Amino acid sequence: MDNAIEIRGLCKHYQDFSLQDVSFDVPGGCIVGFIGENGAGKTTTLKSILGLVRRDGGTVTVLGRDPVADRAAVGRELGVVLDGGFFSPAMRTGDISSVMARLHPDLDKALFASYCERFSLPAKKPFKDFSKGMTAKLTLATALSHRPKLLILDEATSGLDPVVRNEI
Repeated sequence: MDNAIEIRGLCKHYQDFSLQDVSFDVPGGCIVGFIGENGAGKTTTLKSILGLVRRDGGTVTVLGRDPVADRAAVGRELGVVLDGGFFSPAMRTGDISSVMARLHPDLDKALFASYCERFSLPAKKPFKDFSKGMTAKLTLATALSHRPKLLILDEATSGLDPVVRNEI
């Protein structure tokens, strides 16, 4: 089985924090939880996997590619849910589908609509009026709507009530 993620000797240094020599593999087809104390470097590691921070050392491979050098190719194959929403406050669910389809050519609008219906997301309500649970469901629907090969969730259900967590 090929690894979905391979990290060897990952290092990232900030003024008040250093991530040093992180190495691990995530086999394809597996579900892996990344657990650690606050400030341990989980989000820094995830951002390195996503190519959102420049690493100071080591290598990161996602689905066989470097997430920095092959950012577009890796991005097409990833579904990502980061903590909180990233949509414009005035956008509505239908607007989000249209914008994301332009940004992500593989987005399946019918699949997105089916997730929105399944998660009971209102079509005409502006994003700024969404609850935390609705925001989590919308970001997950968006991440899943292009059928990614790899799904990365960063605290996607933190702060949600048990009913919404179970639904997601």
